Amino acid sequence: MALDIRPAVAAEFPAVADICAAAYAPFLEPGIRYVDVLRDVGARAAAAEVLVAADDGNLLGTVTFVPDGGPLGEIATPAETEFRMLAVDPAAQGRGVAGALMERVLAESRRPGKDGIVCSSLPIMRAAHRVYDRFGFRRAPERDWSPTAGVELLAFVRPLDGAAPRSR
Repeated sequence: MALDIRPAVAAEFPAVADICAAAYAPFLEPGIRYVDVLRDVGARAAAAEVLVAADDGNLLGTVTFVPDGGPLGEIATPAETEFRMLAVDPAAQGRGVAGALMERVLAESRRPGKDGIVCSSLPIMRAAHRVYDRFGFRRAPERDWSPTAGVELLAFVRPLDGAAPRSR
C-alpha cells in the first residue's frame, strides 16, 4: 500500500475527528471528556501540524505533530519535537499506517536545533508502545505525568542522530 502522508485540509477535519474518536474509544474512561479534544481538529491545526495518511484519497490515520512547542506542547524541551494523537482507523490497523505516520514525524523532526522526539501515552495503549519501540523510542519514567486527576501518562523519548536520551 502506497500511503500519501500530508497535512490535513479543513474539509477533512470531520473525518480526522472520527478517526481519532474511533481509535481512542477503547481507552477512554466514561466521564473523561478527552473525546472533545480529539474531535477539535480545527484547534489542533491552528496550533500544530495535523498530518493524515491517505490511500487513494481515503483517510486511514492521523497524527498531530508539534515541532516547536506552543499550546499543544506537553513535555518537549526546546530541543525536542513532540507528537500527539497518533490514531489509525480501526479498520486499517495492522496495515503499516502508524509506521508511515511515524516515518514522517521522524523526517520532520530532523531539523536544526532538535535532538529528540517525545510523546505521552496511556499505560493501556500497548499496541502504540510497540510502534514506539520499533521506531527507537524508550520509556522515560522520570518524565511521566498526569494532566488531570486519575489520568497517568507514560513518557517516551527518541534521540535523533545519535543523541542520548535525557531527562527534562
